[in-house]
Amino acid sequence: MTRNIIIKTAFEATHHWPECPFEDVSFLKNEHRHIFHVTMKFYITHNDRDIEFIRKKQEVDKFIQNNYSNRFLGRTSCEDIAETLLGKFAACYVAVLEDNENGAEIYEN
Repeated sequence: MTRNIIIKTAFEATHHWPECPFEDVSFLKNEHRHIFHVTMKFYITHNDRDIEFIRKKQEVDKFIQNNYSNRFLGRTSCEDIAETLLGKFAACYVAVLEDNENGAEIYEN
């Protein structure tokens, strides 16, 4: 049996994709705003929680506030954010969605 805790959070930021090769979405080359929605999962080993999810969410929110929130992120992608969060917090799964619609997920194999 596998057990996880799940935290969700969101933050506002802008970014761009100056190398976008697709004419129909060439607006992505310009700075544009998103609400980035983050879902993270962490393995736990028992039902009394190895990790308390409110505390973990506070820790993640503090990191996001200091590094991503209300900033221009340059060409940072959803994949980049997810990979950073996965490594920084030893999560087993991270999804980052733009405006809670499209995005990327990264997880441990």
